Amino acid sequence: MTGPVVAVSTKAYLGFDETRDWVRAVARYADEVAALGVEVVVLPTFPALESTADLLAGTGIAWGAQDVAPSADGAQTGEVTAAVLAELGCRYVEVGHAERRRLFGDNPETVRAKMTEVVTAGMIPLLCVGEVDRTDPGTAAALCADQARDALTGLPEADVLLGYEPQWAIGAPTPAPAAHVLAVLAGLRAALASHPGRLRIVYGGAAGPGLATDLGPGVDGLFLGRFAHDPRQLHAVIREIAALHFSPPDPHA
Repeated sequence: MTGPVVAVSTKAYLGFDETRDWVRAVARYADEVAALGVEVVVLPTFPALESTADLLAGTGIAWGAQDVAPSADGAQTGEVTAAVLAELGCRYVEVGHAERRRLFGDNPETVRAKMTEVVTAGMIPLLCVGEVDRTDPGTAAALCADQARDALTGLPEADVLLGYEPQWAIGAPTPAPAAHVLAVLAGLRAALASHPGRLRIVYGGAAGPGLATDLGPGVDGLFLGRFAHDPRQLHAVIREIAALHFSPPDPHA
């Protein structure tokens, strides 16, 4: 799809049955989502991937995984390879989330390896970048551009969904200020203009209803966490983004 994106990770907040109930609730919006032209992507916990595939079959709602193994196969106890995810039908795979970097030691080399695995298997990486500490937009954009360029090194032409998630805003009561986000996004687009493939940028970090209106069309969508675990809030964000990106022109303008 070419429209705006609303992606949601359930992280480890929902149990297996809760995840299935949540996916069922999201699937009820499928016809409206298709009519609105918004691409919705859900990233559930690993054990729920197969049931998510079944529940979303034929709905047009995309789904994927929250992480991937850094190499193709072999002795990787506890890991899930890109080949397995592709076989299940994943379209997207999240790579480099701040929590993976901070809690599980995903360093730049690991992120590059995972990006290669995802793209080679024919899936779309949702690459997460973001500054650790709150700083000015220019510094933040430069730091995030360096993270993104490093992760994209050596990749062939690829469709990439880039998630800008300032780490100081993840789990915070409010998202980063709109002016900060828009300035960083503009810097990222300029720095990555030569990327050989489609590059879309979404914002995440305490994202919820109302934020898309503040950001306007300068963002390609939102990457939601806990707010969207309430399907009604997810529905509100989908409608909000659709209205911003597809509202008819003002004839009096």
